Amino acid sequence: MIVLFTDFSHRGPYVGQLHTVLAQQAPQQTVIDLQHDAPAFNPRAASYLLAALVPQLPQGCIVVAVVDPGVGTARAPVLLQTEHCTLIGPDNGLLAITARQAQQARWQRIHWPEQDISATFHGRDLFAPAAARLASGQPLNTEDLQQAPVGADWPADLAEVIYIDGYGNAWTGQRCKPQTMPQDVRARGARFSNTRTFGDAPAHTPVAYCNSSGLLELAVTEDRADERCELQIGTRVSFRL
Repeated sequence: MIVLFTDFSHRGPYVGQLHTVLAQQAPQQTVIDLQHDAPAFNPRAASYLLAALVPQLPQGCIVVAVVDPGVGTARAPVLLQTEHCTLIGPDNGLLAITARQAQQARWQRIHWPEQDISATFHGRDLFAPAAARLASGQPLNTEDLQQAPVGADWPADLAEVIYIDGYGNAWTGQRCKPQTMPQDVRARGARFSNTRTFGDAPAHTPVAYCNSSGLLELAVTEDRADERCELQIGTRVSFRL
């Protein structure tokens, strides 16, 4: 199985072009669109989001991860092997938190022929073909990464908003469990009351809870937290553990 995680959105041809490459080069593989609204141009925020989603993916899958504002520059294309799955993407921090949270992590640089590669679309011309080749059992030209990957020094958890979902709920990069929820959660002057689920609080109440991916999430019941509380990607969140 090949899983796609990008900031491409569903507007324009980009997601379809990824699917076209994979259908041509790995026709026997199931391709899953995990997410195409990852934080745009923000591999740091997207790294915490991706790391929270990877454990829920099928064992042995290949993830094509592309949030790549530096496409076409000297940043390296890399392959990350963990005990759970293999990820392919740019060395810009996007895969760093997945590696940090893995029990085993091996980084390799991908060497790919430069001819016929667009300087602005490595997702289509490098990362997707590399995933197709790997899924088909063909060898990739790789070597162990010789330097620390970008993001290796980032914190394990991030007390910031990393994603706004379609309901206006704000995901943070702080891991949590329902039985050990952070206390006194605040952002932009608003206080978010701890709750187990939306129906446990009255409508239009700012709430904080451990979401289905194991991250601290902020919401306003039956309303949009991003609009009501002026939350956006990068908003700092405070709490007591």
